[in-house]
Parts: sequence; C-alpha cells; structure tokens
Amino acid sequence: MVTRRITDRYGRPIGRAHRNPMLDTRMYEVQYEDGTHEHLMANKIAKNLYAQVDDEGREILRFANVIDHRKGPTALTKENGFIKSRGCIKTTKGWEMLVEWEDGTSSWLPLRDIKEASSVELAEYAVAMELEGEPAFAWWVDYRKRDRIIKKAKSKYWRTTHKYGIRIPKTPKEALRINRDTGTYFWEKAMIEEMAKAKVSYELVDGCTPEQVQSGKVPALRGYQEISCHIIFDVKMDFMRKARFVANGSTTDTPSALTYSTDVSHDSVRMALLVAALNVHDIFAYDIGNVYLNAPCKEHIRSVAGHECGHEMKGKVTKLVRALYGLKSSGASWRKMFKDFIETHLELIPSRIDGDMYYKRNLKPNGTHFYELLLVYVADVLAISHDPEVIIKAIGERFGIKNDEYGPPTTYLGDKLQQFTVPNSDNEKAWSLLSTEYVKATVENVENMLKEEGRKFKTVGGDKHKKQNPLPSGYKPEIDTTEECEPEHHSRFQQLIGILRWAIELERADIHLEVALMSQYSANHRCNPVKRLLMDATTPPVDRKRFNETADWVEFYGDVVKEDPPGMPEPLGKPVEIFAFCNSDHASNIVTRRSHSGILLFAQNALICSFSKKQSTVEASTYGAELVAMRIARDMIVELRLKLKSIGIPMKGPANVYCDNQGVVKSTSIPKSTLSKKLNSINYHIVREAAAAGILRVAKEDTESNLADALTKLQTYGQKRALLGVLLYDY
Repeated sequence: MVTRRITDRYGRPIGRAHRNPMLDTRMYEVQYEDGTHEHLMANKIAKNLYAQVDDEGREILRFANVIDHRKGPTALTKENGFIKSRGCIKTTKGWEMLVEWEDGTSSWLPLRDIKEASSVELAEYAVAMELEGEPAFAWWVDYRKRDRIIKKAKSKYWRTTHKYGIRIPKTPKEALRINRDTGTYFWEKAMIEEMAKAKVSYELVDGCTPEQVQSGKVPALRGYQEISCHIIFDVKMDFMRKARFVANGSTTDTPSALTYSTDVSHDSVRMALLVAALNVHDIFAYDIGNVYLNAPCKEHIRSVAGHECGHEMKGKVTKLVRALYGLKSSGASWRKMFKDFIETHLELIPSRIDGDMYYKRNLKPNGTHFYELLLVYVADVLAISHDPEVIIKAIGERFGIKNDEYGPPTTYLGDKLQQFTVPNSDNEKAWSLLSTEYVKATVENVENMLKEEGRKFKTVGGDKHKKQNPLPSGYKPEIDTTEECEPEHHSRFQQLIGILRWAIELERADIHLEVALMSQYSANHRCNPVKRLLMDATTPPVDRKRFNETADWVEFYGDVVKEDPPGMPEPLGKPVEIFAFCNSDHASNIVTRRSHSGILLFAQNALICSFSKKQSTVEASTYGAELVAMRIARDMIVELRLKLKSIGIPMKGPANVYCDNQGVVKSTSIPKSTLSKKLNSINYHIVREAAAAGILRVAKEDTESNLADALTKLQTYGQKRALLGVLLYDY
C-alpha cells in the first residue's frame, strides 16, 4: 500500500513526474502487509504492478480450489445426455463451478473455462463429489488416465538420479548410504557444512509441543504458518557435492508485495564489460556464500525440526528468523538488505533504468574522473573500477567472502569470461563471453537422456563433427504433418526449449531464429560448434555518405529533443556508438501470414542483444513488415541509450541503423517523403520522430550483408557463417 509522498527536509516532494512510467522518479513510502515500510520510486512501483498483470493489463489470479458447483436448467440429464450410437454427448452447457482463488476471493465460472484451465483438479473434484456419471463430466473425466499421467510425472522426476555421472541422493539417508557404498565422505561433508551455516535460520521455541502449537494453545505462535524443511542435493560443474537446507515455501500464502525482486539483466552485464574494455578498467568478481541467511525472514513461519537439525532438536518446534532458501519472500528480503548496504555504506547510486546496476563517481590516480560500477545478481557481484578490490573487500567485511576467493572473473551468470587481445587490432583488449561449459554440459545431458531410450544424436555421413544446419533451410514448422510427440515427451520438449533459450542468453545468437520457431511448434535440437562472443570495444568504420546528415526535421516534428533519464549523471569516459541491423521476413508463416522480425543491437563492435520473434500483426506489404521491425529496433535503441546515460556513459551521435528495404530507408531519412498507407502511420511517425530527435539514423544495407537476415530466414550453415562469423569466434 502506498501511504504518502516523500519530501526533502524543506518539505519539497522528491523526484519528478514523467509521461513514461519507467522514467517517473517521484518517491513514495510503501507499507507492506507485514507492517514494514520502504521508500520506492514510482517507476519501481509501476514495474511491480506491471509484473502482476498480463499483456492487456488484466490482473492475474491463480487457481486454488474448486469448492462448489451448480447445475442450471439447460444442463443435460443422464436420461437425455447419452446416444446409443455415439455414446456421451460432448457438452458442458448448464454447469457452473465456484472457484476459490489464491487471494482468498471466489467466483462462479462456466465449467468449460475451468476444464480448459485446470482439468486435473476439476476431475479430482468431480470424482470426489460423484459427478463423473453426469453427461457434462462423463465424456472427459477419466480418472485412471489422470493417475497414469501423475505416475509418469513422478517416475520421471525420480529417474533423474545422476548428474555429470555422479549419483544424486534424494534424502540424507540415501546420501549416507552412497558414501558407504563408494567409500567416500563427500555427501556427509556437504550436509555438515550446510547445516553449520543454516542453523542461524531458525530458533528453538521452548516449552511447547507441535500438537500444542497446532491446536492454538501457544499465543506467541498464533498466526504463524507451519511448513516442512528438508535437504536437497546437487553436483556443481567442478564435481563438488552441494547440500542445501530449504523450506517448502510452496505451501505458504505469501503476499506478492513480499516476493517481488529483480536482478541485473544480461544486456547490462554485456554493456558493463564493454565499458570496462573501452575505458581500461579492471573487473573483479565475488560470490557471497549463503546469501539469503544474511537477511531477516519477512514471513511468520514455524516448523518441526527434522533429524538433519541434530538429535537434540529433532521433533521440537522452531520458528524461522532468517530468509531460508525455498521461502517465497527470501529473494526480496535479501535484495532489500543488500541494496540498503550498497547505497548506505558503499554510497553507490542505483541506475534509474536497471536498479541492480550501481555507479559512483571516483578519481583515478592520474586525476581523471570516471564511474565505477557494481552489478548484482543475487549472490554474484561484479565490480568494475580502476581498483575494484576496494569495493569487494568492503562487501566481504560485512557479508564474508565465499571460500575467500575473489579476483578477475572466469565465469558470471553461466558465461565463461576471458580477457584477450582483439584480432586485427592495435593491441586492444576485450572481454569475451563463452558458453563452452554450458553447451558442453547440455550436450552431455541430452546424449545421456537419448541413450536411456536407445537413441543418439543424428550425424551427417556418420561424422558428428561435420557442420550441419539446426533446421533445414526450407523447413516450415507450421505445416509439419509428422506425428506429434507423446504426452510424456511434452515436458521434455519444454525443458529443451528452456535450455536453448538460456543458451541464447549466453550469447548463442546464431540459433535464435531456430529456437524462436521451434518454441511455437515441435522440438528439434542440435549441437552447433561452441563459440565465443567478443565484447569488442573498438569502433567499426562508418560510411557517413550512406546517411542523410543534412535532413531538416523541424518543419515536420518541431524542436523535438532526446528523452534523457531524470537526474542523469554527468557523462564521463570515452563515448559509445550504437549500431543496429534490422530485417523482417514478410508473411513467412504460410498459415497465419505473419512476418518475422530480426534485430541485432551493438555498442561499438560488441553485441548487446538480439531479437528474433514473430510479429503480432499481419502486414499487407514488405514495407509494413520492415517498418514494424524498425519500430522494435527503435524501442531497443532508446532503452540502451537510456541505460547507458543513466550510468554516465556519453553517446557518440545517433545510432546507426541498417535496413535492406529502400522504401523504409527513404521514409525514415528523407523528411519530405510521404506515407500512402495510413495503417502504417504509427510505426512510420515513431521512427521518423526518433530520427528527428537525433536518436537514430537509417541507411540502406544489401540483404546479402545484412546481419539480421540470419535471424529472420532459415539458412545453410555456410550462409549463416558468412553473416555471423564477424560475431562468433571459434575457441
């Protein structure tokens, strides 16, 4: 709940309103449901609200239970609901179900809507209430089938017994048995180390039994929710055994205000690496051990201690006092605590655009002013400065340093980081991001999964190292008539798509189009050669003659100005130039006739982000499809410019955008060009106004050399290599 507007010591309101909610810096006091207060900017409040609604602004309600039903006069009876020659009539007409939502409210909904959203839960209710004989239920409620689905889902989970060839236990008892069988001490050591750290998360409640607490006879624990805690096990990439004491937080009713939390974005990380290389700054990485246990528990939670807590604690009542892993509020609790420390003790300022990227003005020994940066992703911290060790040590004094290890990063957020000399440069240094370890582990996991089924990766001519396309160049998934995968493979498909999407986040832009297409239809996975993405800080050559630098837009759009973030710091350091390649494949989906957009966004020679997605509208012409892609590119450019400016990075002129449609180039670079189709007018004027404001300028790029073409059309390996070879270097 927002309680009041925050003012300074003179009574003046802090911050300024802005028509763009993400740039609104007004400061408000917010009261959470647990009674705590926090000061938040309006853009953070807006971001929280947007996270709780769908794309059309509708509030998202989560289904809890079916609690009642009613049958209307139009519902079929058992006498007239069956036809001998056809069996049961397939209809749900006349039935309504009373649904309870997770926020405590309830509402009557048509049976057909509940059936589509939560068929398994509805089937359970129908059987429990003996409704499966009614015509509205009999044709689709097959409880035996439901049991088989659940049984398969459970067996699939318990079949995941190995990782990297090491057996993973499910319980502490099994872990000790594995130790005895293998003659090792690894799992027991992992449990001892974990519980030594986790014991600060709970306190013993003396003088009561679990039965007394459950019956409400202990006033001090009234209102506390009871949950169970247990240990989970994992194997890290270096084969180190890991045990984690977690709470079963899925059983708690936690207000969304207590669970909202954010992390630094991947494009912010790539941008920071570029800034470090451009201004010759050092980078240190640091991992905070057991981060959540540093923060207080925001929820009222009690539990009964298990044997993992020790023989003297087993069976006794405890209450959680720290943000234990597994609780829904733990992430938000840790983020607030760490954020307060960074702003108060380190005196760093959060970026107005990415609140998990912090900056602070500092002075080099040679008298040069610069901004040092701090990026936070839960427990992973990246410090960029002329002397980042000072920042890391200050954090370590308060929260400790995991394994006493810090220094130049080798990995961050799953990426392997490496600094080396840029090819064909004058000894320019750059940071490279390699997805080597992730792709290698992924391939091994998929190979093992296929091996269990007696299958293996397909190869070309028997040579698994021979270059091959992820998808055939003429493949159209929308008209694929091959048999759909079995129900038990649906979750596997989703898992594989998730793996590939994360690979794209880890710089695999070369498979972006294929993953975007297969996300909509059927699974198809391949292993491409492992690449490295070079965060090249050198400036690519720009042919100024290709741009219309004499265009006068004042007559059409007035004295339009660039949109800068409020309170933008003074620009310091070397300027950054932005480049973008934009393309679309008009009506590429031959069923829906929707086009596909592809965009590559660079800062200097470093790829910051890629975009490959089906357009949401059907465009009547190639011009319209290209203009839609250009508008998306414009939005991405504005976001990147605001993010760079919010941490004091200067811009070197407008962004250079390359497009292979001559009509779009003329419309966005020649002020007097006219638009003949009003249906394209919004995208037309948005892009032209950005050109008038000096945000971007557009030039013609032939299709053969337009890098974004690889993100809109399926190509052969040679074609894709010719386009994206400038981005990806063999390791």
